[in-house]
Amino acid sequence: MIKTMRSGYTTGACATAGTKAALLFLLQNKVVDSVDINSLQGELIHIPVKNVQRTDNGVSAEIIKNAGDDPDITNGVSIYTEVCLNENGKINFIGGKGVGRVTKKGMSIPVGEPAINPGPREMMTIVVKELLAGEQGCDIIISIPDGEELAKRTLNPILGIEGGISVIGTSGIVRPMSEEGFKNSLTPQVDVAYAAGYKSQIFVPGKIGENIALKFGLPQAAIIQTSNFIGHMLEYAAGKKLQNVLFVGHLGKLVKIAAGNFHTHSKVSDARMETLAAYSGALGMDSQGINDILDCVTTEAAMAIISQYGLSDRLYPLLCEKASMRSMRHVYNDLTVGTIMVTLKGEILGMDENAKKIGREFNWNIK
Repeated sequence: MIKTMRSGYTTGACATAGTKAALLFLLQNKVVDSVDINSLQGELIHIPVKNVQRTDNGVSAEIIKNAGDDPDITNGVSIYTEVCLNENGKINFIGGKGVGRVTKKGMSIPVGEPAINPGPREMMTIVVKELLAGEQGCDIIISIPDGEELAKRTLNPILGIEGGISVIGTSGIVRPMSEEGFKNSLTPQVDVAYAAGYKSQIFVPGKIGENIALKFGLPQAAIIQTSNFIGHMLEYAAGKKLQNVLFVGHLGKLVKIAAGNFHTHSKVSDARMETLAAYSGALGMDSQGINDILDCVTTEAAMAIISQYGLSDRLYPLLCEKASMRSMRHVYNDLTVGTIMVTLKGEILGMDENAKKIGREFNWNIK
């Protein structure tokens, strides 16, 4: 039996629902326990309202974020939207406690503004214009008390969003286990680094690559977390017209790229041992060594066999060269890619000539 996954609603949809609930109380003295709002794609979203109450300046509504079956860190969090009428006829979006503020260029929101994304702003604007008469305006203050702590578990610190999380959502609906949503959460890193002047960037699948890149003296502002979505991030970088991408990461991840696998999650692609065995065989390893590699569970174990056969100095630079070549082929050579492979301890196994060239342009500290 196939389980149906439950959808939820975004932080932006919560803020929009709160805006509507607050306005209904403010304008019509109507207390509601739920509201219906429309997504920007026209889908109707029904959202419960936990609480509505008057404040010193207006009305505040509390919505509990429901992410459905998606593993969203904001699931169950209270999102408060306070609406206060103003006299200037404008709709002003204000970040309260726990809502981050943009501090770097390259985001969809200007520097200095609260991290309330364009989609939610548009949804809230539609609600306001439906309920407010004529030229009336209002201030919309969004607060997420747990936001500052939750932000530490997001990419916001890397993106330069300080003080809390972002109010996001393009559709208003959270699709469970949305891979596309996760991919799209990674790409703004490229935009921010590009806006800071980095047309060459360092792509790392995780903390191992990031730590070694910083050890090399490479700039933190140019380091981009890719997770397992190597192909997606390369395509985005090419579309952004980056000049160079330098991969820095563990052998276990980057050897997959040498085999042309651009989604590196183990459930999607796991040709690590096969790739190591094939290239080791091409360099002269006998059948016993090849079989020993194929029997390994981790690349760290395979390294010991490769070392026994005296192939380390030739194999790893070759794999880096192949990973770079396959990456450039993936984006039709629209940018140059270099690759550095390291161990779990951050020791360099090998790099290709492209990596050396890109590294020198960054003035890294490797001699």
